[in-house]
Amino acid sequence: MKKKLRVGLLLDSFYVDAWQYRMIEQVINQGCSNIVLAVINAKSKSKKTIISELRKKSHKIIYFLYSRFDRLFFKQSPDAFAKKNLKELISDVSVINVVPEQKKFADYINETDLKTIKESEVDILVRIGFRILKGEILTIARYGVWSYHHGDNKKNRGGPPGFWETVYNWDVTGCILQILNETLDGGIVIYRSYSRTDKVSVERNKNNYFWKSASFLSRAIRRLHLLGEEEFFEQVKSINNGLDFYSGKIFKTPKNLHALYVVAKQAYKIIGWAISKILFVNQWFLLFLLGKKESLGFYKFKKIIPPKDRFWADPFVVEKDEKYFVFIEEFPYRTNKGHISVFDMTTKGAYTRPIKVLERPYHLSYPFVFWHDKKFYMVPESNDNNTIELYECVDFPYKWEHKTNLMEGVSAADTTLFFYEKKWWLFTAIEENQGSNHDDELFLYYSDSLFSKNWVSHPANPVVSDVRSARPAGKIFERDGILYRPSQDCSKCYGYGLNMNKITVLTEKKYEEKMVSYAHPKWSTEALGVHSFTYEKGLTMIDAFRRRLRIF
Repeated sequence: MKKKLRVGLLLDSFYVDAWQYRMIEQVINQGCSNIVLAVINAKSKSKKTIISELRKKSHKIIYFLYSRFDRLFFKQSPDAFAKKNLKELISDVSVINVVPEQKKFADYINETDLKTIKESEVDILVRIGFRILKGEILTIARYGVWSYHHGDNKKNRGGPPGFWETVYNWDVTGCILQILNETLDGGIVIYRSYSRTDKVSVERNKNNYFWKSASFLSRAIRRLHLLGEEEFFEQVKSINNGLDFYSGKIFKTPKNLHALYVVAKQAYKIIGWAISKILFVNQWFLLFLLGKKESLGFYKFKKIIPPKDRFWADPFVVEKDEKYFVFIEEFPYRTNKGHISVFDMTTKGAYTRPIKVLERPYHLSYPFVFWHDKKFYMVPESNDNNTIELYECVDFPYKWEHKTNLMEGVSAADTTLFFYEKKWWLFTAIEENQGSNHDDELFLYYSDSLFSKNWVSHPANPVVSDVRSARPAGKIFERDGILYRPSQDCSKCYGYGLNMNKITVLTEKKYEEKMVSYAHPKWSTEALGVHSFTYEKGLTMIDAFRRRLRIF
């Protein structure tokens, strides 16, 4: 049995943010590491000191007032920044109180405290508190000091986190876990991820990606324990491969004059967002083209427009008896809940009205239909029930019966199955921490049996952690001996674009893919997004959304 890794925490106090509490909880519960040390920053902050600090920051008071308003107006639940007490969670760890020497914005630990920390023989120190760390503390743990930077260090160094991405309308907000060195936000990256930027609210933007980042630390520790030092750092080396110049500025909290401009800009965006929510609704519709091969030129496609009171999305096609059967998510706005419907289409393109075939008390979508052992099966998205459900067709195409739950107690979206090398592979977009979303991370599982309830988690999970390519967008298919995985680009908005990813490695230990093509909704001024792709024996189908007035 491998020896558990010894982890120490660098804290300002035992009161931490809720996302940090969740992060530490995951490190404790995963079973391959022990938290053995808490180093507390004992440099006290009296009321006088706090008041004096506020006076010093009076030139940034507009930013702080805006942040307060944004937090109240766009209050999130669960709140990533609610305070929680760590004492009960880590009641049995050694505690060291230190008083760092502060020089400019950096903290230096004195020799006596360094010696005490060193005697704890920790493998990893995790920076949760303190300011910028400098000096010997960076190398005292076997694998260094691990720290989050809630920003893309290739584009954004400094802070405040999640702020400038919203203000400047960047499509994605990055986040890294790094091993600190003397360069600000320029450490050795051991985990990198991207989320969609909320361009209206900084608070919503932060809450989403801080919750997601809570899992990064436990994942990295688990991989280090599983792979061993040599292989783990070989993988880390590949993440940091090449020379990464940083030619941008160091971002800082805006002073009052600049903050006034920022506040005015955000107020304009909030008003526009509110008006749009009141007046408009996004309506998904279908597009198709008949041909011998998959058609990738969307400008040729013909539209299938639903009635004004609903949308149609997520097409999956089955060819049977010289006819196409198209399974879709049908979403009536008045019920605010999707169900699965089907319509048929001739080889000439004539189609019927959709007929409801599967409905539950909870929302259903993404009707992944496939053929196995002389039967049709379906795995619709049933995230609202925290399940991944398998249905068997008993009278094609209209009657489906629940066969089993492949997984329970999981918040999963757009599950896609694929049989390859005598194994079933299950790709799904999971919201691992409540408060994040399903667009950012792709998880992979495998099993020898389709009907298993014990799917094995891939050791590289999540195999993709990037809002630009994670979420599934249709069946995995083979063309010219190459496996392709369609995925969504949810960077600008949910369902903005499509990617084609070539799967280059698919084994029980490794997964690799490479994006080889992408499609954005630029073939028509009407289409604002496209997020599903399917092809079956001469019929290619996609979906797209348009914005239309709520008044029917």
